[in-house]
Amino acid sequence: MAITADQETRGERRDRAAAETRAAILAAARSTLLAVGYANLSTRAVADAAGVPLSQIHYHFGSKQQLILAVLEAENQRLLGRQRAMYAGPEPLWRQWERACDFLDEDLESGYVRVLQEMIAAGWSDPEVAARVRESTAGWFTLLAEVAQREAGKLRGLGDFEPAEVAALMGLPFIGAEPLLLLGIPETVIPARSALRKVGRVLRSLEEGTAA
Repeated sequence: MAITADQETRGERRDRAAAETRAAILAAARSTLLAVGYANLSTRAVADAAGVPLSQIHYHFGSKQQLILAVLEAENQRLLGRQRAMYAGPEPLWRQWERACDFLDEDLESGYVRVLQEMIAAGWSDPEVAARVRESTAGWFTLLAEVAQREAGKLRGLGDFEPAEVAALMGLPFIGAEPLLLLGIPETVIPARSALRKVGRVLRSLEEGTAA
């Protein structure tokens, strides 16, 4: 049976209000970050967008840096869950690769890629940011290594490669393409999107036994 507002204790109401405030701040921080970028983002603007006092940002997150890292972590967990569900599905690996290419375009449109690249750049000069970004990105490569290990049996092994090395070859082209796509470099100059999609064709030929 659902608990009504009248049945909530004072502590439960306080916790619910705090969770709602935190969620509103994260949503406002994400939209503000996409609008102005990390360098120009101010906690005052985020507080105004969330409709909360500035003190609430400092209470829940401590600083601008911690706030944006929280945005990144929330987005990362959501999208990593999406990716894990996709790779656990019944589709062959080549089709899953094609879907990963579709997801790249979706993540560019949603702003996640920009948030990630902003934090990668900030991590070059801030060890704490670097550590948090490493933790976030490690989950993706761990997942890809699990996929490589699973597919090894179907492809009669991975040759000289370890699953983690295959994961690196799968993931790094996407990360390398992302900043170039954000800069708007056209496909006629660097055909990143078409190159990534053609990897799917190679995987299909391997899976279907048609490769030379």
